[in-house]
Amino acid sequence: MEEAAKGIQQHPDSAPELGEDAVTSVGPAPPPPAITEEERQELQEELFKVEDEILTLSQVLAAKERQLADLKRKLGITPLNELKQNITKTWQDVTTSNAYRRTSETLSQASLKAGAAISNVGSVFSRKLEDVRNAPTFKSFEGRVDTLKTKMTPSASTTDPGDPGDQETSGPTSGTFLNQPGGPPTPEPLI
Repeated sequence: MEEAAKGIQQHPDSAPELGEDAVTSVGPAPPPPAITEEERQELQEELFKVEDEILTLSQVLAAKERQLADLKRKLGITPLNELKQNITKTWQDVTTSNAYRRTSETLSQASLKAGAAISNVGSVFSRKLEDVRNAPTFKSFEGRVDTLKTKMTPSASTTDPGDPGDQETSGPTSGTFLNQPGGPPTPEPLI
C-alpha cells in the first residue's frame, strides 16, 4: 500500500486503480476523532442494528419479488407481454407529447413544400425541353436525322426479303455501313 501511495504522490493527477479506495489513495487517512469507550459501544450497537435492518429488508424484498413472480405467473403475465405493454405505453406517451406533435406537423409541412418544389422543377424542365424542341437548331438537326434515315433505309421495291442474293447486291444496308465506317463495304468470307 505504501508503494501505491508513493506512486500517487509522484503522479497526483492520476485516477485510482480499480478496487483502490480514492480516499486512501490520496493520502493517509486521518486518525478517527477521539471518542470514549461508551460512545464507541453505542456506535457499534447502531452499526449492528443498521446491518441487521439491511439484511431483513433484503430478505423481505426477495420474498416480495417471489410473490410478485408467482402472481404474474398465475395471471399469465409473461416477460414478453410486459415488454409489449411497456413498448405500447411508451409509444403512446411519445405520440401524445408536444415535441412529437410539433415535429410531425413540421415534417408534414416540409413534405408539402418539397412536393410543390419538385412539381415546379418538373414543369420548368418540361417547358425548357419544349423550348429546345421548338428551337431552329433542333429542328434543323431533326431534319438532318430524318434525311439520313431516309438515305440509309433501302426501298422496299428494290429488295425482296425472300431472296438473300438480292439483299447482298442491293447496296450497303445500315448494318454493313455501321460495321465499316471507314470505307466501302467488303464482302463477308464464305465458310
